[in-house]
Amino acid sequence: MTATSLFYIIIAILIISFIIDKILDALNAKHFNDEVPQELQDVYDETEYKKSQSYKKTNYKFGLLTSTFSIALTLGFLFFDGFEYVDNIARSYSENPILIALFFFGIIMIGSDIITTPFSYYKTFVIEEKFGFNKTTKKIFILDKIKGWLMLAIVGGGILALIIWFYQFSGDNFWLYAWALMSLFTVIMNMFYARLIVPLFNKQTPLEAGDLRNKISTYAKTVGFKLDKIFVIDGSKRSTKANAYFSGFGSEKRVTLYDTLINDLEDEEIVAVLAHEVGHYKKKHIIFNLIASVLLTGLTLYILSIFISNPLLSNALGVEIPSFHIGLIAFGLLYAPISEITSLIMNWFSRTFEYQADNYAKNTYKAEPLITSLKKLSKNSLSNLTPHKAYVFMHYSHPTLLERVKNLKL
Repeated sequence: MTATSLFYIIIAILIISFIIDKILDALNAKHFNDEVPQELQDVYDETEYKKSQSYKKTNYKFGLLTSTFSIALTLGFLFFDGFEYVDNIARSYSENPILIALFFFGIIMIGSDIITTPFSYYKTFVIEEKFGFNKTTKKIFILDKIKGWLMLAIVGGGILALIIWFYQFSGDNFWLYAWALMSLFTVIMNMFYARLIVPLFNKQTPLEAGDLRNKISTYAKTVGFKLDKIFVIDGSKRSTKANAYFSGFGSEKRVTLYDTLINDLEDEEIVAVLAHEVGHYKKKHIIFNLIASVLLTGLTLYILSIFISNPLLSNALGVEIPSFHIGLIAFGLLYAPISEITSLIMNWFSRTFEYQADNYAKNTYKAEPLITSLKKLSKNSLSNLTPHKAYVFMHYSHPTLLERVKNLKL
């Protein structure tokens, strides 16, 4: 195979993936005006439903614009040897392979973020603002960007530097060391994400003593679940949308409730949502996802190790001097179809786990408050109640609201 052939394979992958995504988006958009199923008639009144339809249509059009811009920019970068240009800039500052890679990815990441920031700004301060979701100030928006860049530079740059160093001293066996590093990082993030990362962006406070905490503690005792760490996060400083999540395991396990969730739901509904999260823990879903993530990372790195030394990867992107970092870009583009397949599989598992967690909440607490909480959360986020089945299959990590309600009523 020649570098030219590989280049056009990459182009084909990008274009085919874009076309498939746009077809799915269009199919989904055709169902925006569908009649709401009988089981969900109480989610929206007529005015709210029209608002949700308008929100979906606005996001669909905006997504079409941004994705078209993204694919055009990517194709232009490939056809006009953008990677060669950036690589030459990076090489003008150093001869060290690690520093070259860090300069290269730094230019790519910051350049990409600067180009896409206007879209992000419009999404936050025009679309989300128009439909009453946005609570983010311009100061928070800018600080989030800066913090994101710093985290990417420190964490992402550090991991990349170590992986290239592994490659330099161990050759194609680098993937074993890289896998060990990524596995350790994944475990640490699962354990300490709420303690290390969340405080950089949000304030977390222990749920204060009162009826809600007492009800949560009472439920936890009935299912033999030790839960001392219940935190409230100030999600309302960015959005009116609500959420709750379970993180960590062992002594670090904790439940985090968005303040918007507490404001939007009754105590009984919050306990039902928490029972769902406890179900994920009891059913070992967190451990499964952790193990699956580690194994998929190992598989990806092993496949990478087979091809990374081949100069064809770098040459396919128009770069004359083969390097690990250019090979990594080319591999990422070629690996996209496999990544899509693994994502489909993981989404299927995720939807199955959501049913199991719902059933756990139903069996150990009550179904009705979980149903009403799901309906309220869908209403408050103007969720799509009638998505296309193909779109759900390809993109949804959770079952649709209709599917969850039907399951809970069995």
